[in-house]
Amino acid sequence: MRIVIAEDDPLLREGLALLLRAESLDVVATADNPDGFLSAVDEHGPDVAIVDVRMPPTHTDEGIVAAVEARRRRPGLAVLVLSAYVEQAFATELLAQGSSRLGYLLKERVGRVAEFLSALHRVADGGTAIDPEVVAQLFARTRPDAALSRLSPRERDVLALMAEGLGNVAIAQRLYVTEGAVHKHIRSIFAKLDLAPTDQADRRVTAVLRYLESARLRA
Repeated sequence: MRIVIAEDDPLLREGLALLLRAESLDVVATADNPDGFLSAVDEHGPDVAIVDVRMPPTHTDEGIVAAVEARRRRPGLAVLVLSAYVEQAFATELLAQGSSRLGYLLKERVGRVAEFLSALHRVADGGTAIDPEVVAQLFARTRPDAALSRLSPRERDVLALMAEGLGNVAIAQRLYVTEGAVHKHIRSIFAKLDLAPTDQADRRVTAVLRYLESARLRA
């Protein structure tokens, strides 16, 4: 796995590089600004980019803009975004633009090494990794619409873990239930949200998007 890191905080940038190299991962370049990051992507052709949301010169959304441009230049590039706190607009945008090979983690999660590495590998393997705190805050800020209000508390737990990008086995382990029970809850979620089987849509992603979009509109 070839990795480029874009982070303007030198301690976090070098700390990430050391951590990943200690795990025998190939950090091919680091950058402290968007232009340097894009140059590194062009030069090294990484598999994964770890990108800070806020970077110079204005420390607003330069990291996100650079990540979008990097994926345009290198289709299929996996991107794991790091943020100091929950930025709701970006969290919903992240899934709205397609969930494959994308992640959003709070920076505090980096200190929980096993969780951080698990999220990194999940994104690199084509999945989604959304920080559980992001999901919890978005869920807390919204009143569910008529369809979402039909979900049971356990179904909401399952949907929250789906939003983090976990598969059925991982959800079962987190909730201490069987994989069959998780499958049953997911079928119920799809039914209550009127998501019929189709080849044109991923029902898991659609279910998560409906909840997160509801949160964005009501914020």
